[in-house]
Amino acid sequence: MSYLNATNDLYKNAALTPDVGLCCTTTPIWKFPGLEIPKIMQEMNYGCGSTISAQDLINNPKILYVGVGGGMELLQFSYFSRQKAGVIGVDVVDEMLEASRKNFLIAEQENEWFKSEFVELRKGDALNLPIENESIDVAAQNCLFNIFKAEDLKKALQEMYRVLKPHGRLVMSDPTCEQEMNETLRNDDHLRALCLSGSIPIADYIKALTDVGFGTIEIRGRRPYRILDTENYPTDELIYIESIEVCAIKDPMPADGPCVFTGKAAIYFGKEDYFDDDKGHVLMKNQPLAICDKTATAIASLNRSDIFISESTYHYNGGGCC
Repeated sequence: MSYLNATNDLYKNAALTPDVGLCCTTTPIWKFPGLEIPKIMQEMNYGCGSTISAQDLINNPKILYVGVGGGMELLQFSYFSRQKAGVIGVDVVDEMLEASRKNFLIAEQENEWFKSEFVELRKGDALNLPIENESIDVAAQNCLFNIFKAEDLKKALQEMYRVLKPHGRLVMSDPTCEQEMNETLRNDDHLRALCLSGSIPIADYIKALTDVGFGTIEIRGRRPYRILDTENYPTDELIYIESIEVCAIKDPMPADGPCVFTGKAAIYFGKEDYFDDDKGHVLMKNQPLAICDKTATAIASLNRSDIFISESTYHYNGGGCC
């Protein structure tokens, strides 16, 4: 049985019998004014973070969500796109689609503003999305793409890039791991389906996004996720897994490479009122400016004693140099 079949079976069972402990995260479940999230949706929250950010969701965007889970994030997205089929949910597991349909009926009872018609559910594969080219403003997935092996991950990202409008946003949450995993872990279909042994380093994750053409990458959150210990897993060392929240923007690729924001900032504290690098970056005195890693490297190369550049915080919420 392939790892994709193992994944489908796992989430078929999770749809039929909700598994509260399947995934867990320190990210809070966002509740906006007037939004009530049914208990069953919270129990079927099979993500490792959140893809909901109000800054992405202005002007009634057309939204795509791949891997519907119990429908919680589809409901949250509908809060910002209250129109018929404003949110499209795609899943390959029939049982998960049916569970979401039932959960939306409960959500209608608990939320006066919500109508099930706000969400259109489609049977489909992340590797071959049933979505038209350049028709989506915001696409999202939560704890799904980390399951894919390298070639399938490339296909899934290419599909997301294809369906997004120019300057559209792909918002994702996935486990990552900076340590080397042995082949036994990597080839364990069940552990991969559980969003554990498919975790890759953040740099590899970013490269996969930029390789398909995304010109701007934002790392919006980085949090502890899971431990693979030597007692319960086939590993000789303890392996630490984190979850990250990322936004990849379908901007044109800059000639000098992508703009990747990992939460760095520059602070100028010299004698003048400001510092201008003549490349579009103006630092006002003692005011931090968020900068992409590319700009951080360029400014650091000036070897100035009156500019401080912070380390990556892996938390970025917009603004800055680009």
